[in-house]
Amino acid sequence: MPIKIHDNLPARKLLQNEIVDVIDSSSAERQDIRPLKFLLLNLMPKKLETEVQFARLLGASPLQIELTLMTTETYSPKNTKKEHLIEFYKTLDEIRYNYYDVLIITGAPVETVPFEEVKYWNELKEIIFWSSKNVYRKMGVCWGAQALLKVLHNVEKYTMKKKMFGVYDHNLNQEKRYRLMQGFLDRFPMPVSRYTENKQKEITMAGLEILAISSGSGVGMVRCPKTKDLFILNHLEYDAITLKDEFLRDKSQNSNIDIPANYFPNDDIYLDPINRWRPYAFLLFTNFINEVYQDVPFNFTK
Repeated sequence: MPIKIHDNLPARKLLQNEIVDVIDSSSAERQDIRPLKFLLLNLMPKKLETEVQFARLLGASPLQIELTLMTTETYSPKNTKKEHLIEFYKTLDEIRYNYYDVLIITGAPVETVPFEEVKYWNELKEIIFWSSKNVYRKMGVCWGAQALLKVLHNVEKYTMKKKMFGVYDHNLNQEKRYRLMQGFLDRFPMPVSRYTENKQKEITMAGLEILAISSGSGVGMVRCPKTKDLFILNHLEYDAITLKDEFLRDKSQNSNIDIPANYFPNDDIYLDPINRWRPYAFLLFTNFINEVYQDVPFNFTK
C-alpha cells in the first residue's frame, strides 16, 4: 500500500523518483480501509531531507499510512522557509483534538543543551503528555528518543568526552525474541551521531527493555514492555551520505574532527560510503507498522 502525504509536498517527487508508492487524497478516500495515522514531529533543521527519510520507510509497508507533519510553535527553524511550514506542517493547537496511531519524534541538534534550556522544551513536554491520551504508540529517534525517555521514564542523558560518530554493529538482546526484531541478524549496523548517551543500568532500572546494544557505542534501541513505545537512539533512517555531510560540516568548523568510524571504505573520505543499514531500517519500520496494525483498535479514541 502507498503512503498518503500532502498532495503538494515537495518530498513527493523525490519519493516517486525512488519508486516509493505515494497516494493522493482522492484516491486514498476511495479505499475501503482505515489508514494508520502517523504524526511526525520533525525537529531536524533540514526538514525536506528528514521528510523523505521517514516517508521512504513508512511507504514500504503493505498498509496504507496517512502521514501528518508537525512542528513546534515556540521555535521556528532557520533552515526551512516559513511558507513551507505554514502549508505542510501542523502545530499542537491545530491537531489537539485529533487521534493518531503513532507519534514519531525525530532527532534535533540540541543534545548538548540541558533539556530544560531547549527553547521548545515546555512545548515538547506538552506534546508528549498530550500524546499519552491521543496517540496509541510513540517512537523516538536519537534526541527525540532521549526526550521521551526523560519525560516518560525519567532516564537522564549524559555528555560524552567526544562525539560518538560512525556506523557501529549492534547485537540483539539474546535473552528474548521480539516480534519487532523479526528477520534481523543477531548483529546489524546502525549509524551513530551524538554527543550524549543513556546508561544501560538506568534504562533497565526504569523497567525498560534493551533491544540492541553495541560494545562500541552503547545502548542503541530500547522498548517499553507495557506501552511498546520504541526508543531508537541512533539513525537507521539516515541516507548513505548523511554522515559524510555531517563530517564535512563539522570539519569546516574543527579541523581535528575524527572521521566517522566504520563508514568510509578504507577510511578514505574521497570514497563513497555504502548504506549497509537500510535493509534493517525497512525491516524495523515494517515490523513496527505491522505490530501497531495488529494491536490498535479500529476506532481508536483513547
